[in-house]
Amino acid sequence: MCGIYGYLNMAGQDQDATLLREMSTALKHRGPDGHGEIFRQGLAIGNQRLAIIDIQGGKQPFVSDDGEIAVVQNGEIFNYLELAMDLARDGYLCRTRSDTEVLLRLYEREGIGFLDKLNGMFAFAIADFRKQCIYLARDRVGVKPLYWCRSGDTIWFASEIKSLLGAGVSAELDESALDLYLTYNFVPPPVTMFRQIRHLPPGHVAICSRPGVTINRWWHPYEVETVPIGDEAGWAEEFNATLEDAVRLRLRSDVQVGAFLSGGVDSSSIVAYMSKLSAYQVQTFSIGFEDARFDESPYARAASARFQTKHICEEVREDVAQLWPRVTYYCDQPHGDVSFLPTYRVASLAAKHAKVVLTGDGGDELFGGYEKYASFFSAPDLSSEYEFERSYLDHISLFDRDAKERLYSPALALSVRDHNTSEIANKIFQESRHFDRINRALYLDLLMLLPGNNLVKPDRMGMAVSLEARTPFLDRRMIEFALRTPGDRKVRNGETKHEMKKAVTQLIGQDLAYRDKRMFTLPIGEWFKQELRNFCYSVLLSDRAASRGLFNMGYVQQMIDQHVGGYANRTRELRALLALELWFNMFIDTKQVMKTSEFGWVRSQ
Repeated sequence: MCGIYGYLNMAGQDQDATLLREMSTALKHRGPDGHGEIFRQGLAIGNQRLAIIDIQGGKQPFVSDDGEIAVVQNGEIFNYLELAMDLARDGYLCRTRSDTEVLLRLYEREGIGFLDKLNGMFAFAIADFRKQCIYLARDRVGVKPLYWCRSGDTIWFASEIKSLLGAGVSAELDESALDLYLTYNFVPPPVTMFRQIRHLPPGHVAICSRPGVTINRWWHPYEVETVPIGDEAGWAEEFNATLEDAVRLRLRSDVQVGAFLSGGVDSSSIVAYMSKLSAYQVQTFSIGFEDARFDESPYARAASARFQTKHICEEVREDVAQLWPRVTYYCDQPHGDVSFLPTYRVASLAAKHAKVVLTGDGGDELFGGYEKYASFFSAPDLSSEYEFERSYLDHISLFDRDAKERLYSPALALSVRDHNTSEIANKIFQESRHFDRINRALYLDLLMLLPGNNLVKPDRMGMAVSLEARTPFLDRRMIEFALRTPGDRKVRNGETKHEMKKAVTQLIGQDLAYRDKRMFTLPIGEWFKQELRNFCYSVLLSDRAASRGLFNMGYVQQMIDQHVGGYANRTRELRALLALELWFNMFIDTKQVMKTSEFGWVRSQ
């Protein structure tokens, strides 16, 4: 796990070395264990390293013997040992035990066409000085981030947006991205909140050369056909075998591996296999809440006892909201999902004891774990595919068209008048039309919600404290197995994860498999009425917020009044607007990245 960065200058000129230092410094939290870079002829790639595999021999960049190819990577290639053996048979010997060297040797053997051989979470850059180009590649579902932009005659790239801002890229608001954010509660790739900056889509490769940037898709999940895959027993056997091996691969590490444990079906299944496969007692980490409606810690303790883990739990109170500016800093973009805050807390807790954790992320999106699926598909079938698509997007939207008309100022409404917030989702829906409707909804979340929000959470919050998060459910074989599974085996008669729960019952027990699902979030709506009431009013109705001219401030105050008075539940809207305002304060108002101190602001040193 690392941070990567670099550039390609169209005129072949090396940039000021201080810019590379700024880019590197902005990523140091992602990799405090080492730093390396190479630049010449207008090409540069660099790396901040978090040492996990081959502690001594894994320093990056990896450079070919003739010095003409260099590679940096963020992430892990989990099948690197098998790939190294295959390379050796063809005479391409790896001199280290590093998975990043495997990328170099694969490129030497076959060019960039090796991507489909990789099973892992990765974003990497390959500088080919012979061809005067840089390849940027991202994993199938976007576990690892990678941003790029063209500024003047230079193409810049980095693992985080703040690194690009450190290179001098302008921090200007993209109002169409703001419109998307207020529609979906996050900003879906390839868009970012910054006008110049783009997020390389998952499963894509960008070829950066003197003529410009060409982006190609290398992974095509819609080509996986949904076909019958055996009876219930056969399905369970394949599911468990695939998940167990995915966990086995993710235990490959030269440092001890722990796990986030909520006591839910996903994290419990992961920890069950870790306990079976590990040579040491597994360490697990969780947090609890005083409010029993949100507290999963009793389930986590029950799972820990069952699997005999060394378990550490801390309770979170309303003062966790003081972390909101800090979380915004590490995310680079606003997220209306406040579960980033407890995720940061559990990551901070884990980082005191481990350098790597396994998480249950991805299980809900692959196997139908969210209640929104059950509630939507419990209604009668809609008559047309168009009606289904429109209805589902309405079902998951934050502010609908009518709400935006009340919220947006005339100037913002005019600016986004011709913007279609459904365009990204419609393209995903279009390529999934041969799937059943449940799988089409899951497919949308796989390609939009996961890379736009749900995988941002473990990556940014883990990396904020130099902790690597690995996701066994997002093993390539697990994804393909899920795509082949018919939707009615995932969500049936209002029950989520219908067949998965049956498959893991013997592994984790009836109580954990069928416990009530609770969202990993905070009682923030209650805090808005009490402890954080003044915060809501002071931030959202401040002179600074009003001066932007983006929103109808009377409608904003009306939403706060309704929520505080108990007349309407405006939790989702208020937390999204608060996250947005904190982001504006940090990234746009000062035109530079800032550090935070609780709810105040201090300039970077």
